[in-house]
Amino acid sequence: MTTQHNLDALFPTLAEIPEPYRPGAPIEQRDYLVNGQLVRWDGPLASVRSPVFLATEQGDQQVLLGSTPLLDADAALAALDAAVAAYDHGQGAWPTLRVAERIQHVEAFLVRMREQRTAVVKLLMWEIGKNLKDSEKEFDRTCDYIVDTIEALKELDRRSSRFELEQGTLGQIRRVPLGVALCMGPFNYPLNETFTTLIPALIMGNTVVFKPAKFGVLLIRPLLEAFRDSFPAGVINIIYGRGRDTVSALMASGKVDVFAFIGTNKGASDLKKLHPRPHRLRAALGLDAKNPGIVLPQVDLDNAVSEAITGALSFNGQRCTALKILFVHEDVLQPFLDKFCAKLAQLKPGMPWDAGVALTPLPEPGKVDFLNGLLADAVEKGARVINPGGGAHRESFFYPALLSPVTPQMRLYHEEQFGPLIPVVPYREVEEVIDYVLHSDFGQQLSLFGNDSAQIGRLVDAFANQVGRININAQCQRGPDNFPFNGRKNSAEGTLSVHDALRTFSIRTLVATKFQADNKALISEIIRNRESSFLTTDYIF
Repeated sequence: MTTQHNLDALFPTLAEIPEPYRPGAPIEQRDYLVNGQLVRWDGPLASVRSPVFLATEQGDQQVLLGSTPLLDADAALAALDAAVAAYDHGQGAWPTLRVAERIQHVEAFLVRMREQRTAVVKLLMWEIGKNLKDSEKEFDRTCDYIVDTIEALKELDRRSSRFELEQGTLGQIRRVPLGVALCMGPFNYPLNETFTTLIPALIMGNTVVFKPAKFGVLLIRPLLEAFRDSFPAGVINIIYGRGRDTVSALMASGKVDVFAFIGTNKGASDLKKLHPRPHRLRAALGLDAKNPGIVLPQVDLDNAVSEAITGALSFNGQRCTALKILFVHEDVLQPFLDKFCAKLAQLKPGMPWDAGVALTPLPEPGKVDFLNGLLADAVEKGARVINPGGGAHRESFFYPALLSPVTPQMRLYHEEQFGPLIPVVPYREVEEVIDYVLHSDFGQQLSLFGNDSAQIGRLVDAFANQVGRININAQCQRGPDNFPFNGRKNSAEGTLSVHDALRTFSIRTLVATKFQADNKALISEIIRNRESSFLTTDYIF
């Protein structure tokens, strides 16, 4: 049972932090990457503060990790101009490079990236409060994603190396880049989610302007030299600052061809509206979600509770794929709540480096107040906090609250909490749940928990045209990365997976000729003399 008493001892003194994980002196970062150079910024800086506080004689003190450049529109546009020049209307060295050579650049970057594992993992813990195990997993999974992307591109290129003959026309179809990509990732997976768009954009021959997430920004600093040294000048440009000062100017310029963004649907809509030629803008968007978990009356309750608690509270529920609302049939409601509370009580609160810790401080300023507001609204309208200590908080830490019964009159029924609140909606007829999903503004994923094949089959059919993924007796999740990751309604635009991302950041181009002797001889000579990067039968091993 979590009480205010043990939350009082939540934050450590500096001496209590193990030596390898202690914060160093604040990092004053003034460098950003433009046109192959680390450029020094002499203007204002943004402070970077950890969600971790230190216990001192003067009370809890938030840890200052450092600062990053607050670039203005002119600096951002200079980075964009570098990307535009490097692309050079598709004639630049990078977009015309052979696929095998682009792969070599990405492989060189991966070697350099792996050298920074310790530094990046430590900053992940301190900047966003992600526990050590999950921070290490995020770094390693990102490296694996890069390896998988390289292999997927090799396979794609192998299939494209052949010529096709149709109705007397000989052709070769290859995928080519789209232009200049603007990549922006989220704070909850500032490395992994960002790189699932950044790496495919680069490896397909696009040039990139990359703006790190609002939180989890310092952790890109150890990788700046790796980016600089691994890619030609202007191919990758990394900027910092407030979105309204930088990104707005980039979009309004009309020079961005691909917009990769993970955040809110309102933020994406506002930015897309700034682009003067929206029909020329390709978008890859991961947006809001209110993923429901649906517990049916015939169910393995132990599995349902285990998956639901992991789905709702991994990284404190700060995942777009988290289970955000649970519909539990009234026949199993009480045993579900009892088992959920018992399992929740076993989750260990603490600091990111603590062994076995599951609940950590929240990085967003004002998040605790926001969660308190949702909780108070639900309680005022009839919900109860089911678990002992639910909703207790201290500074940036909020202990999870299991709430039931949640009804449509409550904000929590509709709004995405993106944090450790678990709303439970009791239901009698499954049509109530179907109606919720059909009329929701969001359509990323959902989870079905049950063992009645007829009912599961019926619900799969009911929801197949509503969400991008239906999970049976399992939590919502992104992986494996070879599976499609998308959404409907206001939850996404485009599909991301290792396979799909390569297609998202490219377009098919066909070179064709009439199938006759002189044309065959011409094409053969081009290939034999290696006179084209596009027309080639090279096979990449």
